[in-house]
Amino acid sequence: MEENNFHNDVLGKAKMVNVSHKPITDRIAIASGKILMKDSTLELVKANALAKGDVLGTAKVAGVMAAKKTSEIIPMSHTISLSGCEIDFEYLPYGILVVATVQAQARTGVELEALIAVNAALMTIYDMAKSSDKEMVISDIKLLEKFGGKSGHFVRKDK
Repeated sequence: MEENNFHNDVLGKAKMVNVSHKPITDRIAIASGKILMKDSTLELVKANALAKGDVLGTAKVAGVMAAKKTSEIIPMSHTISLSGCEIDFEYLPYGILVVATVQAQARTGVELEALIAVNAALMTIYDMAKSSDKEMVISDIKLLEKFGGKSGHFVRKDK
């Protein structure tokens, strides 16, 4: 069967893109998302007073672990050896902003890894705080910025 450089084979079926011809370059992706919650729940998170323990510490570990396992979650993505993954949190008036920065030297980008990291961190916060607030909302998950590769530098205009 003939190969092409698209995400589908010649019969139109999904396939993993062959990136072996691409040069290894420094790759960085930054993604974010937020979780909105009741004031009382946010105060419990800040005070580290929820029954399940250290919410943000656990969410940080979950984000890093998820980024490293992206290729096991997204079917046609490539396994990438990450050189760094940082998960940062910022308290908002009614919730928490999560920002993931992922780095690698690779033939393909790390946007998926950054987005998966954000999702896992947010879902971990939800899981650990749901006994206090079942109405939390996870929202605004997006790629903020990426560096490296053929397409170069991307910066989201509506950060």
